[in-house]
Amino acid sequence: MRTLLRGSRTTGPAAVLAALLGLLMVLGLSAPASASGLNDAADAMKRVQLYVDPSMSGRFSPEQADALAKKLKDVDKPIYVAVLPDSPAYPTENLFVDLRTKVGAAGVYAIWRGDRFQAQSSGPEVLDQATARNLAGAAYRSNGGNIGATLNEFVDGAAKKARGDGPQHSTSIAWVLVPVLLVVLLGAGALLLVRRARRRREEQARTELAQLRTVVDEDITAFGEELDRLDFDPGAPGADDAQRADYTAALDAYDRAKRTMDGAERPADVRPVTESLEQGRFALATLAARREDRPLPERRVPCFFDPRHGPSTADVQWAPPGGAPRSVPACAADAARVADGRDPDIRTVQTGHGHQPYWDAGPAYSPWAGGYFGGGLLPGLLVGTVLGSALATPGYAYADDHGQDGDHDGDHDGGEYPGDDFDPDGGGGFDGGGSDFGGDDFGGFGGDDFGGFGG
Repeated sequence: MRTLLRGSRTTGPAAVLAALLGLLMVLGLSAPASASGLNDAADAMKRVQLYVDPSMSGRFSPEQADALAKKLKDVDKPIYVAVLPDSPAYPTENLFVDLRTKVGAAGVYAIWRGDRFQAQSSGPEVLDQATARNLAGAAYRSNGGNIGATLNEFVDGAAKKARGDGPQHSTSIAWVLVPVLLVVLLGAGALLLVRRARRRREEQARTELAQLRTVVDEDITAFGEELDRLDFDPGAPGADDAQRADYTAALDAYDRAKRTMDGAERPADVRPVTESLEQGRFALATLAARREDRPLPERRVPCFFDPRHGPSTADVQWAPPGGAPRSVPACAADAARVADGRDPDIRTVQTGHGHQPYWDAGPAYSPWAGGYFGGGLLPGLLVGTVLGSALATPGYAYADDHGQDGDHDGDHDGGEYPGDDFDPDGGGGFDGGGSDFGGDDFGGFGGDDFGGFGG
């Protein structure tokens, strides 16, 4: 197994590369190399628990690296080793924390840097911190600066005391667990999707229903006032059964509209309310015709400009501002206004931009309009308006509540060591205390002097 010693063995290209690196350092461009060095080290250690910087191959040969990598695999413990030069590519400040973060695994981390050697444990569940340091110190002092001997002695000692399995062991188990976990996660994700979609839909429905309730309550109140103004006594000598039936139908429609609106729980529940109001107003129009001995009115939809005007009496050519002309049903009063070149009496509703015609107030008003005008007629009347655009959208049904959507709630609880979620300041973890590299301190790991094992 050939591991981790990257780069050419010929001296010519290596010398050129070294010269270029030196020039970059002089020019103050060494920061990118630092990030690359740690990234390369972490990538290698994820795979085989060992990384040897190419510049250290003269002191720690490829054969030694292969043997140590095999040992790390055989002992099957979470022990990670890096052999690095004394170089700005591997700054001592926070080196253990940064390397542990990038590798993303709990374990014992041993770093030979230049002429110094130190080890740290990510937590007592793997190895006591003092034990890791003592093993590293003893191995360093016993082998007189020999990297291979020091690292082998350290790995042998740490393997006897460290708890947990190496990454190869975890990988083999993962082949069994990953498919099962994927199925579980997919199922949980789908459930979260549905729940979040339902919550969002319910919130939208509540908002739209609140908008509609104000408008519908105005319609119900206006119809109730018409009934109050009606000078009709069902018991009067001139009243006949047909008139009494019309009057009763109007009263029933009023009561039905109020009850339905009181029980409305979603925007679609508004449509039966305006259907009842339309039926009640037609009953009043029929009653008025009977009492005045006029021909009974034709069954027509309400006035397009304001359904509170009652049934329409004629179709007129009209165009909204900036829109194309179309034929719309109008009450007698609005038909006369349009014929005279005047603006019709248009129903407006309150929006975030002030009062607007109901057809420009948004798709929330589609159930309200659908109850008055029915499904077939409405889209043609509203072409070129905001409400018309919503009705023309595929999948939008003004008579029904909004369909289920598929939003994910990607809440996810990571595992014990998902990568960078360990707390450097937590008890037993890497201590990222933040001391500067004013001396030999290795980034504030519990105050230990990185130079304490040599140099």
